[in-house]
Amino acid sequence: MQRPQIPRGEGAQQAVQAAQAAQAARAAQQQAPAPAAPPESAQPPAQAAPAPQSAPQAAPWTARPPAAAAQTPPPAGPPPTPPGAGPAGPGGPAGPGAPSPGTPDWGALAEAQEASGRRKRKIMMLTGGIVATVVIAGGVATAVVVSGKSSDTATVSPSGSTGAGTSQASLPPEPTFSSVAPPPPANPLDYIGTAAKDKAPLTPNTLFPGKQFLWNGHPYAKTAASTTTSCAAGARSALSQALAANGCRRLIRTTYTAGGVAVTVGVAVFDDTAHAAKLRKTAQYLAPLNGGGVKDFCHAVACRMTSNSVGRYAYFAIAGLKNGKTITATDTAALTAANDASNFAFQRIIQRGKDAAAADPARN
Repeated sequence: MQRPQIPRGEGAQQAVQAAQAAQAARAAQQQAPAPAAPPESAQPPAQAAPAPQSAPQAAPWTARPPAAAAQTPPPAGPPPTPPGAGPAGPGGPAGPGAPSPGTPDWGALAEAQEASGRRKRKIMMLTGGIVATVVIAGGVATAVVVSGKSSDTATVSPSGSTGAGTSQASLPPEPTFSSVAPPPPANPLDYIGTAAKDKAPLTPNTLFPGKQFLWNGHPYAKTAASTTTSCAAGARSALSQALAANGCRRLIRTTYTAGGVAVTVGVAVFDDTAHAAKLRKTAQYLAPLNGGGVKDFCHAVACRMTSNSVGRYAYFAIAGLKNGKTITATDTAALTAANDASNFAFQRIIQRGKDAAAADPARN
């Protein structure tokens, strides 16, 4: 017997209702009373009555009843309950609309089919979500791994594309060294030893620029400055004679004050280092330069004096009380001022040599 197909899709409910109506009609025909048999004396033994013909098919999807045949009377007792049938009553074996024995319950099958479809859809949606989550997680992990790789695995061309067949980034070329040794650093003394190399302008402002200088935390304010080619006129005693005897070309003097102390620093310029070196120990003495609030100091009183030379320059300092009084034996202020001014002059002369070396075209 061919198994009926379960209706699906649109109109499933209408098909079920039509099938149930057909089943009810067949049940009514089967339950109709059979004609009474004649008495045994008047009629020969009755032959088995043919089974009633099945009702016409109600719909294309209804089950085809089995071919007509002699049916064996059911055993005594209540009829067996078909599978899926409930107790007597509406919808049961004896109730209206109950399916006849051997006929599938289309409503239950449809509901089971729909429930199965819903379960399958839920399973597919759940499986799809899990697969999508795994794919996304795998993509993120791959991106992290790829982004964490070293850029040494490929060489990127200027156009932004990766060079084919390149497994390692090009390394920078190894440094090359010239076999010619670089020249030694310039010695500032080479540029301040003779007038041939020491050609920069030489004035009080180029040698002692600004309005003050700071040394070891001690500020000194400039009060006066002068320059002269008559070197002997800017000195006294033995220093005056030594300047004239060794060919002094120029004498530059500048006076600074700090508190109650005044100090004059002087720089004498010669043609070469040898002549300047002869005045290294001639400290007596540079003439103080008055001006800028300093009227007269270190005149016929005790003061502090220094002398030295570097290159073609000899430099001197004289410091005392700017009120013109003499210093005491325990004085430290005038001594400090004289040393600070002398060191400042040395620094400025050396800087002059550095500047000349930097401007030398033979080294650039």
